[in-house]
Amino acid sequence: MYKKLLVPVDGGELTDRAMTQSIALARQLGASITAFVVEPDMPLPNVGTRPGAYHRQLNEHETRTDTHAMGLLSQFGERAQAAGVEFSGRHARTDQVDTAIARAAADLDCDMIVMATHGRGVFGELLFGSHTKSVLAKSTIPLLVLH
Repeated sequence: MYKKLLVPVDGGELTDRAMTQSIALARQLGASITAFVVEPDMPLPNVGTRPGAYHRQLNEHETRTDTHAMGLLSQFGERAQAAGVEFSGRHARTDQVDTAIARAAADLDCDMIVMATHGRGVFGELLFGSHTKSVLAKSTIPLLVLH
């Protein structure tokens, strides 16, 4: 039924849970995992920022975010491989995290998204928002939420 899982991770406190639980689920289902990391865009320059300085900061930002994403994907891939789960990894750079996740799931022909959430409740969602809720609204495939 579910053969290709998209698992977004960000390196935060919920990443280990997302990796562990999605690998266990993929083993049970005989599914593969596509891990997905979304890194933030570089903020626009302030008024008065010299173009050369901004370009240097942009290059540093891209190097730093690429290194972070590749490290997460490598760690996830090693764990999946040790469990005998087929694995691939992708990353994107955008501030539209929820849109990127929903688009990646569609573009990569995934049939389920597996996400970990803090489960902050109504008040927490008002303060911090909810990527999980937004992905649910934007995606057309099932979303499994790990709490």
